[in-house]
This record gives sequence, structure tokens and C-alpha cells, in this order.
Amino acid sequence: MRNISELGRSPLVLTLPAFSIMLVVFGVPMILLLLSSMNAPVFSFSNYEAFFSRPANIKVLIQTIEISLVSTVLCLLLGYPTAYLITSASKQLCAMLITFVMISYLTSFLARTYAWILILGDRGLINNALIELGLISAPLQLIYNRAAVYVGIVHMMLPIMVLPLISVMMGIDKSLLAAARSMGARPGAAFWRVFVPLSLPGVRSGCVLVFVLCLGFYVTPAALGGLGDAMLSTFIAAQVKASLNLGPTAASSFILLAIALVVIFLIGVDLSGSPKALSKPQRVGRGGGMSASVLPRWSFREMTVPYRRRRWLAERYKASGRDNRLKYFGMFFLIGVMFFLLFPGFVVIATSFSPGKFLEFPPSSLSLQWYASFFGNPSWYDAMMTSIEIGLVVAALSTLAGTLAAYGISRFGSGMRSALTMAVLTPITFPVIVVGIGIYLGLVKLGLIGTKTGIMLAHSIGAIGYVVVIVSATLANFDRRLEDAAKSMRANPLQTFVRVTLPLIRPGIVGGAVFAFLHSFDEVVITSLIGGLSIRTLPLKMWENMRHQLDPTIAAVASLLMLLPILWIILLYAMWWRSRPSALGVASERSR
Repeated sequence: MRNISELGRSPLVLTLPAFSIMLVVFGVPMILLLLSSMNAPVFSFSNYEAFFSRPANIKVLIQTIEISLVSTVLCLLLGYPTAYLITSASKQLCAMLITFVMISYLTSFLARTYAWILILGDRGLINNALIELGLISAPLQLIYNRAAVYVGIVHMMLPIMVLPLISVMMGIDKSLLAAARSMGARPGAAFWRVFVPLSLPGVRSGCVLVFVLCLGFYVTPAALGGLGDAMLSTFIAAQVKASLNLGPTAASSFILLAIALVVIFLIGVDLSGSPKALSKPQRVGRGGGMSASVLPRWSFREMTVPYRRRRWLAERYKASGRDNRLKYFGMFFLIGVMFFLLFPGFVVIATSFSPGKFLEFPPSSLSLQWYASFFGNPSWYDAMMTSIEIGLVVAALSTLAGTLAAYGISRFGSGMRSALTMAVLTPITFPVIVVGIGIYLGLVKLGLIGTKTGIMLAHSIGAIGYVVVIVSATLANFDRRLEDAAKSMRANPLQTFVRVTLPLIRPGIVGGAVFAFLHSFDEVVITSLIGGLSIRTLPLKMWENMRHQLDPTIAAVASLLMLLPILWIILLYAMWWRSRPSALGVASERSR
């Protein structure tokens, strides 16, 4: 009996619910998918050879890599200065700007894609404005081309680039830049030689996430791009719907997955350098002397030391007009990025109140006809209720399993903790179309295709990862001595968790549940594969209407989806505010 009790307290047991779901729904099916791609039990590479023997397939593959790479570079060029300017702002302004980025991140992908259709379409905002101003006589072709795809993808992925950069940059000691300036370094030199190397972990994380997620993009390229802008994910989805032979589809999926894994392993190496490396800017040759390639540069710098010393003393207290220009440029740049992230949502919300049969911005008057059309149409209403039902079940299941897993993982050593965390995050770091194909194969074996249960299990795979990340971040600041104190007062493990641990990590649990619900509520690709023709969620119905008929009712749906993350952020802020008194009380008790 004692052994059973000790087993129940084991961290490994706490992770079993989460890993059991992932193993059955995702892990084993991915292995079966790999075997299918090699025609098991015959084991041949004929499916891979067939893929690479078709020039059209190679063209689509290269095009997928190109779009993903260019989108990642664009996100980095916009995201790095944005993150730097946000972390350099005052505390209140920084919090507000991070909230804006989070709102954009949490907003439905479909709603944001629809926003760009309204802006770039033939009868969209830009063309209408140019025609009204008399600058053009016919609409410009701003949509269904590669440029529109880049605009849409960068809008979707920019928050994913900015958030890891902000996380890393906020941990960089800004006094290091001041120290470099005090040693005579110019602002630009101090930034490039001190700040940039320390921020490389954020650059690495952001680039890997954006590139891998772009590889599996399906909705945005299909909605904004032309026939020549198709990505491999579209090709794979068409294969699933057109053929029952999973061999070629599995091969295409693993080719895409192989590219993602190569990028993860290559860029996953620590490129930020170590303190020792940063402290040795010069190479040392044999005998401790400096190498010949470094000697001329070193000699020149030594010769200019007196001049640079006099220049630094002369300009130390001089006001710099260049600094002011950079400050104003940074302010306008940041305003432009926030406008790019938030304005499409404002366009959708405003146009949803259009009174006519066609959407217009700004609306000539206000009308609720499209909202009435949404709530009065049984197909839209039923789809919304289906999404809410699935989202609530997914949030409950993933929150329970994810919280237990995070609590158990936090009790392992650093090496095991990292390995288990990466295993949990696998479904949300792989291309979504590959994850969808693997889950599809697993649920086919279980007979759950075309059922709500199948969709709930499929959504829970990714939702558990979000819960684990958020709850683990909360547990990182949790003081284990509080649990030890409760146990010293003869509280059993369950009482300790319910009375001590749970109240302190409740904001993280609620945050994880919110992310899990939003993840499920906005899912399209996996839902379209698992739901078949029998289950219609709100995003899936919205996506079908966007492809076949641009019903103005979609504007009302998209505006509701855009308001949803704002409501959730308000809820999270309220939960955090309520938890402050208890946290302050615990801190005051510990200080006595």
C-alpha cells in the first residue's frame, strides 16, 4: 500500500494522462504514417521517388521553402526593431504595447485573413479609396498574388516573432550598453557588439517558430494567393480528399516534416555564444601572439586611441540631434507596426455595421443586419454552438492533463524537464498539415473520423502544449518551501496541492484554459480533415463561405472572433488582479 501511495506521488505518474493522449492520438499514428510512406511491410522509397520524379512537385516544394524563408526574413526585419522599441519604452507603455501584440496574436487567423480580403480586394478598401480620389479608373490587382500572400503571412506571424524577442530582450541588462558607451563605444557599436549577441536566442526561437509554422500554412496562401502561389500543405490536403491511398500523402508529409526538423536541429544549436567567446574578440596564434590577419586592424585601432579619447571627452555631454532623429524614427516605426497589426481588425469591425448589400468602409450609416443574419441563420448558429461545445471540452480536458503534466515535469531535473517539455510541444512546433495527417490516420484506426469526439481529441493535442507552457511558466516562480511548510503541518499531498499550490498557480491555469479554448475555437486545417462532411464548426463554415461566396455575414462573424481575445485578456487581467492580495499576503508572511 505504501508503494502505491509513493507511486501516486511520482512526477512521472502526473504526466501519464497528457502523454497517453498524445501517444494514442499523435505519437503512434506518426510512426504508422512513416511506415505508410515506405510501403510497409515491403519497405521501399517508391513514394519518395515518385514525388521527386514530378517537376510540379519539386516546384511546389521549392515555392513552399521560398515563401516560408522570405516571410521569416520579413518578420525578423520588422519584429526585431519592434521588440527592441517595446522593451525600451516606459513600463506602462511597454505593457500596453505587449497587450496590443497579444491581441493580434490571439485573434483568429481566419478573421485576419478575411480582413486582408476586405482591404486588398477589387472592391476593397485600398481600391475604393484610390478610385474615389481619382488616382485610378479600374481596380488594381492587389490580391491573388505573391505580394498579398507575404502581407497576410507576415501579419499572422509577426506577433510570433516579436513575443520571443521581447522575452529575451527584457532579460538583457541595459547597463551593459551604458558600460560600452562609457568605454568610448558609439551607440551603434554598443548595440551591435553588446545587445545583438545577447538577443540572438530570441532571434533563433522566433525564426524557427515562424519558418516551421509557415511551412504548414494552408488558409492564408489559399485565400490571398493565386494558382501559382500554392504551398505543399495545399497539395497534401488535396491528396487526402482525392485519394484513399495514404502512401503518397505520407511521403509528402514527411518531406515537409524533414525540412522542418533540419531547420530545428541546425538553428537549435546555441548561436548566442558563451561569455568566454564574447570575452575573446581576437584570435591568438602560436606562441600567444596575435594572428597576422588581426594585426593590421589591431595596430590601426591602437594608433587612433588618442583621437577617439579626445572625441569622446568632447561629445560626452553634448546633446545629439541624431539621437533625437532616431527617437522620432523609432516612434513612427512602432506606430506603423501597431497600425499594421491592429488596423485590419478595425476595418472588419467597422464594415460589419454596413447598411447595404455590399460591405463599405467607412460605413455610410450603422446597421446590425449582418449580425441579425448571423444569429438568425440556423447553419451559422449551429456551427457556433458546435465550436463552443468542442472548445469547452477541449479546454477542460487539456487544462486538467496539461496542468498535471506541467506540475510533474517541474519536479524533474533540468535535462529530463527539457526533453519532456519538447515532447509535449512537438504537435505545435511541427507543420500543422503534417500533424493533421498523422492525427487523421490515428483517428481512422479508432473509427472517430467525422465525430465530435475525434475533433476534441485532435484539438487537445495542441492545446495540452499551450497549457503546459503557461502553467510551467507560473510554476517557475513558485516557492516549493510553501509546500514543505504545509507538509510539516501534516497536510497530505492532495491537501497541499488544493490549499497551497492551486491558489498560487490559478492565474496560470486559467490562462492555459483560455489559450486552449482559443486554439480549439480557431482551428481549421485539422478540423477539415477530421470532421469530414458531418461536423461543421464556426471557423470551418466561415472558411468554406470565404472560398465559395463572400457572404457579408462573414464580416459579423469575423468581428465577433476579433472581440473574443479582448474579452479573454480582460478576464486574465481580472484573475491576475484578484490573485495579487493572496500573493502579497504570502510575501508579507515570508518577510516576517
